[in-house]
Amino acid sequence: MTEITDAVEAVVEDTELPLRLRENVYETVEDRDDLSLEQIEEIASAVEAEYLDNRVPPLDPVGTVSAQSIGEPGTQMTMNTFHYAGVAEIDVTQGLPRLIELVDARKTPDTPMMTVYLEDEYATDREKAHEVVWQIEATKILALGDISTNVADMIVSVNLNEDTLQERWPTLDSTNQIAGEIAETMEDALGVKVTQEGTVLEFGPEQPSYRELLQLVEALRDVVFKGIEDISRVVIRKEQMDDGEQFVLYTEGSAFKKTLAIEGVDASRTTCNNIHEIHSTLGIEAARETIIEETRETLEEQGLGDVNIRHLMLVADIMTNDGTIQSIGRHGISGNKESVLARAAFEVTVNHLLDAAIYGEADDLNGVIENVIVGKAVKLGTGDVDLRMSASKSD
Repeated sequence: MTEITDAVEAVVEDTELPLRLRENVYETVEDRDDLSLEQIEEIASAVEAEYLDNRVPPLDPVGTVSAQSIGEPGTQMTMNTFHYAGVAEIDVTQGLPRLIELVDARKTPDTPMMTVYLEDEYATDREKAHEVVWQIEATKILALGDISTNVADMIVSVNLNEDTLQERWPTLDSTNQIAGEIAETMEDALGVKVTQEGTVLEFGPEQPSYRELLQLVEALRDVVFKGIEDISRVVIRKEQMDDGEQFVLYTEGSAFKKTLAIEGVDASRTTCNNIHEIHSTLGIEAARETIIEETRETLEEQGLGDVNIRHLMLVADIMTNDGTIQSIGRHGISGNKESVLARAAFEVTVNHLLDAAIYGEADDLNGVIENVIVGKAVKLGTGDVDLRMSASKSD
């Protein structure tokens, strides 16, 4: 392998490359044992030329360019709200509605979902993978057995299915034990006494009342006996990974923090399409990455993958630069600008102007919008250059 000698280091350090790119050049040199010093110099010069060519010039209006670069392709996006995630048949909002969701920083997406990756034997053993499924998917009474109502005796009877109980509680051997736990959950949730005979559970209102009997039945349907309440369905798929085939779970609904705590879930790869859940669980940097990835995937799904990722990165940076997630709108970034005219130009013009007059706000005319409004040259690019003639200088 080519060693990084003082001569090589001198060649690379003589460029204008930032540290990360210099390290990439060093890695390339180390991986090749047949490079001469002249060839290394050519590599460094080529990387430097590409870097300088892609660098944004000072005072370039990057915000306006990014807005145009995302907005123009956005006009070509379809209005299809849903599509199926692969063959998993999980409804996911896509296209323009999803893009609007992201830039509006909606607290809850229309179709929240998670992609849950598994680790160790849970990823390769279907039975172990199903153990994780039952830990995540909300199990309600209709999935466990049949409900019948005896109006004459004021009794609700639940006949539990033994095969279903053994499938969803694989760590417990006795169906009577599982039924006992279900009975305890029902007592806590409904506030009634439940009697158990094998896998048959019975209960009723304290005082004979047809109305209370029906209310108990309706309340029973909403009780979650296992899993996470917010996740209504989990689909399991076998997918090809770099290290072989693995089982991957797709969920309808999201509960990111609770899911990461479940044994068998690979917390390093599991993702969620709710940026606020990512923020509260993993922090603002993870939320920024999620905004970039979700926006990029939405554009690519519409055949607009040629939008430079740097534009998406700038949007994500603006939305997260103060440590919180702000929407791009009058309740977020646009409504919090220092310039009165910039705020007024976006929405609710009269309100902004009245408030500014009442509080005596001043506008320094530093931005693009406010200078366009008053007819002045924008202080960007050539508009930032002042030319003066010096009277003291002679020809």
